Amino acid sequence: MLKKLLPASLVATLLLSGCLSEEAITEGENEPTYWKMTHISDSSHLWHRTAVEFSRLVEDKTDGQVMIDIFPNSQLGSEIDNINSIRYGATDLTITGETLEVWTPNAVMLAVPYAFESETHMRKVIEGDLGKIIERDIERDIGLTPLFYMERSPRNVTANYPISTPEDLKGFSMRVPNVPLFLDAWSEAGAEPQVISLNEVFTGLQQGVIDGQENPNDLIESNGFYEVQQYLNLTEHVRSWIYVVVGTEQMKALPDQQQEAVREAAAEAEQYAQELQEAETEEVLKRLVESGIQVNEDVDRDAFRDAMLPALEHYLQEEQYELYLNILDEAEEVDDSE
Repeated sequence: MLKKLLPASLVATLLLSGCLSEEAITEGENEPTYWKMTHISDSSHLWHRTAVEFSRLVEDKTDGQVMIDIFPNSQLGSEIDNINSIRYGATDLTITGETLEVWTPNAVMLAVPYAFESETHMRKVIEGDLGKIIERDIERDIGLTPLFYMERSPRNVTANYPISTPEDLKGFSMRVPNVPLFLDAWSEAGAEPQVISLNEVFTGLQQGVIDGQENPNDLIESNGFYEVQQYLNLTEHVRSWIYVVVGTEQMKALPDQQQEAVREAAAEAEQYAQELQEAETEEVLKRLVESGIQVNEDVDRDAFRDAMLPALEHYLQEEQYELYLNILDEAEEVDDSE
């Protein structure tokens, strides 16, 4: 079978020599494009379910001319491996977030503590000028084109007593992921953070090696932390999002009509992901309450933000800190409009 695209000089040579018929050219041009999509979530996660829906939409809208095979659960490597694989042309799409900071500094904004007041505020930023700056930088610095975004549930702190203010963090040993900004922010707020692999956190909590941890509610549920923690403290200290990205070269290799079809599919998949996220957020919290964990809503988030601010000022570069301040200004505009 001929490749989809042949160099014009080769086509001309083959036609002149009688080795290539017009029928063969047409057949080659109609050959589907197969993309590989990789990500680190398991097949039950809403990110994978959204990826499956996106794949279906792309196939439908391109009349089967673009097909996407999905490899979940880190089958083809870590998040960084997946990004590099696209850049080297071995795969085509992945799901990624603040890890992009490795290549483009402004991607750190995808997970800065207390940058967003609410879901509405975060969506306004993502879909506005600041979001466009981040997306532009991703394409310019990494060669990836963001197709659509998916929201993450806010990160909350679990403990065996209420955590309502930074004063409650004194002597509080907590697990955080290997994110330098998280370590700095929680240290500045008064806690004693330490990096532990996620699969070791349950045992660490059970044995008292650590007093608590922080994660989105869905991971708190799926890892069973409610079995060894009494309080779910709604600190909501990080609201964040991730992108489904495609290699820019791979996208540009498609005919214009197929590129437009992929973007239409992406817009519909984004809406699908939002609806799925909203439904699951409510259900997860309901199940956690039913499990017996006590929900502490009396959290002074402004006090936590103020306590972490010196860490943000130290960690963020000047451009990122300006973006952070602009995001906070956007929050005031959202409050005024509601």
